[in-house]
This record gives sequence, C-alpha cells and structure tokens, in this order.
Amino acid sequence: MTTARSVDIVEVAPRDGFQSINEPLPTGEKIAIIEDLLGAGVKRMELGSFVSPKAIPQMGDMADIAAHFRGRPGVRLSVLVPNARGAEIALRHGYPELVFVLSVSEAHNLNNVRQTVAQSLDQLRAVVSAAQGEAIKLRVDLATSFDCPLDGTVPMGDVRRVLHEALSIAPDAEIALCDTTGRADPLTVKSRFETAMQDAPGTPFAFHGHDTFGMGVANALYAYEAGVRVIEGAAAGLGGCPFAPGATGNTATEDLFFAFEQGGISTGLDIEKLLQAADRIAALPGGKTGGHLRIVPRKRAFA
Repeated sequence: MTTARSVDIVEVAPRDGFQSINEPLPTGEKIAIIEDLLGAGVKRMELGSFVSPKAIPQMGDMADIAAHFRGRPGVRLSVLVPNARGAEIALRHGYPELVFVLSVSEAHNLNNVRQTVAQSLDQLRAVVSAAQGEAIKLRVDLATSFDCPLDGTVPMGDVRRVLHEALSIAPDAEIALCDTTGRADPLTVKSRFETAMQDAPGTPFAFHGHDTFGMGVANALYAYEAGVRVIEGAAAGLGGCPFAPGATGNTATEDLFFAFEQGGISTGLDIEKLLQAADRIAALPGGKTGGHLRIVPRKRAFA
C-alpha cells in the first residue's frame, strides 16, 4: 500500500537487467543477488521471464529460480510472459503476478517480437484467457510509449489507441508507459501520464525509464508528480534494450532512492544494503551498468 508520500519501486534487474548480459550467469549468483535485493527492502520485483531459452538464453534457469523464491511472504514477485504458454507455465510454477509487454510502435514490435501490434494484442487476449479462473495480477508494459529507435517520436494518439485496446482486453491490468530509448523528457512524461490517466480513470499506472540521456531520475519524479506511484528501476542501472541501439541501462534504483527520499517520499529501501547489492551487480561480467549514487563516496551517500 502506498501513501501520498511514498512510492513503490519495482526492481527489474533480475529480469530486464540480467537478460541484457550475453554470457549465462551462474544460477547461484543470480539467486544470491536477488536475496540481497530483497534484504535491502525491495517489495516488488520482476523475478525473470518464462520465455524460450532459445530466445533469451539467460532465462534458461528460470524454473530453478522460481522454485527457490516461490511463496516468499511479504513481497510481490512478478514474471514476464510473452504468450499464453508462458502464462500457463508461470501459473504452474506458482507465480500469479504476470507482466506482458508489447510496443506501441509497429516497427519496434515487429523488430522485437516479430509481430504486429494487433498480433501482440491477440497474444494478450490469449494470456487473459489462459488465466481465467486464476486470481492473477496482470501488468501490461507499453514499450516505446515516448520514442521508437526506428521511427522517432511516437504520437500520443498511438499510445492512447493501444492503451484503450489493452484495457478493453484486460480492464483490471496495471499499465506501464515505458521510455524504451531513454529519449523522453520530464515535461513530456508528465503530460503523457496526465492524458493517459484522464483516458483511463481508476487504472493504476507505472513508469519504466532509462537514463541514456541523463533524464531517468527527472522523468521518474515528473511521473510521480502526474500521480504515478509505481516506478521501475534496476540496481546499478543494469540493463539496456537490445532493439534500441544506444539505449543504456535502466534508471538506477539507488538513484531513485536518493531523489525520492531527499524529497521526503518514502521508498522503504535500506540504502546501505541496496548499494552493496548494486556493487555486486556492477561486478557481473558483461553487464551494462550506470547510475550516480553508487560512485559517490559512501560517507556522503549515507549522509
């Protein structure tokens, strides 16, 4: 539950972050990092994704990770599913909190998942159908809600259309507007969320951003000002979209902590433990990391 002066930060390093690393990471190391993040007070996390190992080899050990954390009390652990089969597998493994991603941009969706937007919406229908009778929580991530690496600025009219169609399929879903390339600016973020919230009153919204142009934290703050209370981040800024050339890591969770907590907005995170986890993530071979607080002298960071 959030209050007027708190924000839920969803940690995405174990899914969006790990999958950006080409060489397979040891399952035990992944589990240890996730444990560190939970120990730092993370209450919502994308644990991974049930996808074909051929598509994303880094997620090939998802069943083992899922078994380790299944039923963990006091936290919300979600998994990304690309289709109905993924949803069925997730539910079979005891994970009723699902994340489905599609792009607003036709070009990016074709490049990313080899489907048109309409075909991806059909997949969303199949996910909802597969979960009928289950007490699920569904989140729909609308990638390229601001900018497309292939076509440039994405018209707000396109965002509104895909938002409307997604909610007609999954009316109870949480919706995330995602800045896939990191090119969004704070004023546009605020404006687009305000428009989306007017179009879909009562719908819970989230924001996913990248820090490619140094706007990750500012964009998150402006999303909060628009009324968004769920913000995604990745410890150490781990991540990067393989289909958005130049889009560096996700906004660092520790930077989000600093910005919100300095402004009197509670995150519920323990910064010392979070930075320890971020250091461990930054040491992973092949990872694209970023952020600022992690490289500030710790005495100053903790002050």
